[in-house]
Amino acid sequence: MKWVIWIVVLVCLGVLGFFGWNYFQKSREKALEYRTAQVTRGDITQAVTASGQLNPMLSVQVGSQISGMIERLYVDFNSTVTQGQVIAQLEPSTYRAAVQQAQADLANAKAAQELAQLNAKRATELRKTDLIAVADNDKAVADLHQADAQVMLREAALEKAKVDLGRCTIYAPTNGMVISRNVDVGQTVAASLSAPTLFVIANDLSKMQIDALVSEADIGGVEVDQPVTFTVDAYPTRNFSGKVWQIRNAPSTNQNVVSYDTVITVDNADLKLKPGMTANASIIVAEHEDVLKIPNAALRFKPPETAKTTVTPPAAAPQEPGQPRRGGSGNWSGSGSGGGPRSGNGSPRSGRSGRPPSGTRTIYVLDTSSPDKPEPKPRQIKIGISDGVSTDVTDGLKEGEVVIIGSNAPQTPAATPGTANPFGGGMRRF
Repeated sequence: MKWVIWIVVLVCLGVLGFFGWNYFQKSREKALEYRTAQVTRGDITQAVTASGQLNPMLSVQVGSQISGMIERLYVDFNSTVTQGQVIAQLEPSTYRAAVQQAQADLANAKAAQELAQLNAKRATELRKTDLIAVADNDKAVADLHQADAQVMLREAALEKAKVDLGRCTIYAPTNGMVISRNVDVGQTVAASLSAPTLFVIANDLSKMQIDALVSEADIGGVEVDQPVTFTVDAYPTRNFSGKVWQIRNAPSTNQNVVSYDTVITVDNADLKLKPGMTANASIIVAEHEDVLKIPNAALRFKPPETAKTTVTPPAAAPQEPGQPRRGGSGNWSGSGSGGGPRSGNGSPRSGRSGRPPSGTRTIYVLDTSSPDKPEPKPRQIKIGISDGVSTDVTDGLKEGEVVIIGSNAPQTPAATPGTANPFGGGMRRF
């Protein structure tokens, strides 16, 4: 009988241990919790970001057309100058001597010209009485023409020498401020193949421009006269404003990224901005006021496998025969915001089997009809622009509804049709 009692005791202990272990494991499992956010109203601004350098609207490089030693400098950095003002002087003794030599050559040529005139006049009189041969008369006339040509040549040489002497004095070509001085007194400048730059004069620092590089993926949304806000490192808490003035068609390529120079005009009346500063600009391409918006995290959320949900795509609008199937009118963009794959030219792919149309996304709202066990319910919505944090909802949600933006369960990204190998090229997700 004792062994029967021991068997019963062991069986009871085993059953109690099994149920105790099961209860302990269930108590350790954390209940599934969802992070949520409400659908709110507000303003959304979609912008294209770019960086560039601040430059004067007009800057003139003042050089020297002749070589020589700097004798005097009349201006320095930040000097205000007016057009025609003397700003530098080269040592002129060499060029003054060249003028004197040219004057002497001209006087000698004129003396030879006078002698040739007398000889030609005498030969003409003698020829009338047949006292000299025709050849002698012709030679005297030709000598006179050569003397006239020599006078003209010496006059041109004198004029050139005077011009070079005048170039020893450097004048300001425009009104403005000296922002760069590249020479010092006593320095010799050599104008051999190109004119050396002595000064850089900015015409008007109260109006400046940003030469921003916008990538080819974003240049399609940039237009002339669009407003721009930007910051500089010197004033990190202050926002400056400007507008797009010009989009240049000359592309530049850096590390296989094609960019276009976008010129942004800036009002700098208080002269806080200085040439050469790096500006971080945001070109405002679209603005929507008082619209429904949700966090971008709601577009990325996928329920865990334990939550059984079924997504039913909305009925598509009838299409004409032969026309591709397209999505909503929303034009959504944003970094890491759950948008669908795009084609090589940056436009959304449409008509792909088993996927919602472009501009339509599936999100999950929290169904609280059962307070003990809230469940995620799928919802098809149409979206508009995005500012990188929130997205405009054009249809499918109401203000105050609760959307799910995350959970405490580890998420495994679901395979998306058409997703490329991560080690190779392919479609990009935005």
